[in-house]
Amino acid sequence: MSGRMKEPRAPRTSDPERTSPKGGTAREDRLKAALKANIARRKAQAKARSQDPGEQEQDG
Repeated sequence: MSGRMKEPRAPRTSDPERTSPKGGTAREDRLKAALKANIARRKAQAKARSQDPGEQEQDG
């Protein structure tokens, strides 16, 4: 180690979501879309499971 102190780095400005005050909306829109798709997939899975009585686990 040379004993020199590192200078603090400047914050990145290449990410528009972090620089603008309303930049988080694109991220929120992506999260909302992902959540909506996830819920739809889970509902479809639950519906498929409830309609298929032959594949229920049995204790035994």
